[in-house]
Amino acid sequence: MWRSPRFSYLVTRLSQVNISDVRCCYSQMLSQPSNLQKKSESLPSDQKASREIPKHYMGENLSRKDRTKFLLTTLSDIDDSKEAIYGALDAWVAWEQNFPIGSLRNILLSLEKKQQWHRIVQVIKWMLSKGQGTTMGTYGQLIRALDMDHRVGEAHKFWEMKIGTDLHSVPWQLCHLMISVYYRNNMLEDLVKLFKGLESFDRKPRDKLIIQKVANAYETLGLVEEKERIMEKYSHLFIEEGPRPTRKGGRKSSATKKKVQPNESRKDSEEK
Repeated sequence: MWRSPRFSYLVTRLSQVNISDVRCCYSQMLSQPSNLQKKSESLPSDQKASREIPKHYMGENLSRKDRTKFLLTTLSDIDDSKEAIYGALDAWVAWEQNFPIGSLRNILLSLEKKQQWHRIVQVIKWMLSKGQGTTMGTYGQLIRALDMDHRVGEAHKFWEMKIGTDLHSVPWQLCHLMISVYYRNNMLEDLVKLFKGLESFDRKPRDKLIIQKVANAYETLGLVEEKERIMEKYSHLFIEEGPRPTRKGGRKSSATKKKVQPNESRKDSEEK
């Protein structure tokens, strides 16, 4: 669950004792509000109401773009441990009023471009531990990162626990991703099991690449009859459709008609 900013700050300060990079960066920005608050608490009650404490929190001192850039730099330079990564992320969101899910998605896209799959896994798992990012898109991104990080066993376990129990509503794009993961890692029995589960819910694939991978899996496992069955059942996916006819000059013809009509009406009026 999402924690309050103050509580997050206390937890962060306790967890960041051994992380000098994050502590040094935030110590100056976090010191100002705490000092102002102490001064305000020492004032009489009648002066407290008339004196407003400026909210110079870390989240307000820096723009969102600068904070995102800072976190990317921190994640690249920090020690590769769960405690260090989680601590840095906790410190980064400590003073956010709302969970910055949009910024984190941009950070994950930047990490994908750099092919930092291990770091993507860490960030997404931290998000899920906070109860954030629990969407099929995030799940798919985690499975792909685990596969690229050579942790297919963990990807399979995550699929079984979080996604595979609800096959009647899982998007085909995510199903195709998992079928490709199984196919690429020679986990053909799991691939066949997944496809049969989808068929049991009368889920009809729309991509011939899915059928081709399933057919190859059946053939490798020696299930020739099953291969022939699905190739016949989904043969319509392999029929090449011709190019759709284009209506060239359609708009021009209508435009010319509109232009011609006024001229014709004028000629008619002149003849009359």
